Amino acid sequence: MLKNNVEVDVKVKCIEENVTQAKLAEDIGTSAPYISRLIRNNDRIVNKTFLQLMEQLGYDVELTYIKRK
Repeated sequence: MLKNNVEVDVKVKCIEENVTQAKLAEDIGTSAPYISRLIRNNDRIVNKTFLQLMEQLGYDVELTYIKRK
């Protein structure tokens, strides 16, 4: 089980950093619609098969975000 809500996390981090999803997409060399699709469908950001493997091994997955200095 993925303990994070990736959609909300990405949106919150964009707001905190004052960055639009379009700007974020441009900065990493992809399209804004692609970023939007990823955020709407969070099991594609964290690979579903990886989650299934970890769940089968008895683990939940929890992401930690640490701001770089």
